[in-house]
Amino acid sequence: ISHETIYQYIWRDKANGGSLWTYLRQSPKRRRKRYRAYDSRGRLADKRHISERPKSVEARRYKGHWEIDTVMGHSTTHCIVTLHERKTGFVQIGMLKDRTTASLNKRTISLIKREPDSFKTITADNGTEFHQYKLIEQETNVRFYFATPHHSWERGSNENTNGLIRQYLPKGTSMKNLTQQQCDAIAKSLNTRPRKRLNYKTPEECFYDL
Repeated sequence: ISHETIYQYIWRDKANGGSLWTYLRQSPKRRRKRYRAYDSRGRLADKRHISERPKSVEARRYKGHWEIDTVMGHSTTHCIVTLHERKTGFVQIGMLKDRTTASLNKRTISLIKREPDSFKTITADNGTEFHQYKLIEQETNVRFYFATPHHSWERGSNENTNGLIRQYLPKGTSMKNLTQQQCDAIAKSLNTRPRKRLNYKTPEECFYDL
């Protein structure tokens, strides 16, 4: 049985007055239509679709393949960028003064350069803040791929990580005074949390092969 079938059952239960949806980890999250939806955001030519990504990335066979996203505060002015490594679950968080491509690129490049040998690919959604991705590729030699519009489950690891980050930065929280040091502290907390899928090792232990 697929995860999509389970979710459809849960949402039907909710429509009929049931309470199963309240047990989801991110139950308050509003559900968007997932199929046949037109992507009204800016289109980008020549971007690589996720289907072109090596199959080993999906299988989490090797370290170095990341997913990227932005998480908003109570306004569109201040936000953060999150980078999640698929094999180990290791996360990096960067503070952004705004959601422009310039700010996104500058912070992403600085995060990549912390561990330059541990980045091979990055998979993003179709947000306009990623439209200058080629500049990141030129600066770091990291190859970008893009998920199908409105298919958030294609980047499920990053989506789950963002849900965990919301425990530290709940929706509606102002990120105006958030510092990079605070972002690093949140990332450290997540990276030192043992994970069942890692045989109860931490992402930090697995990422650095400790």
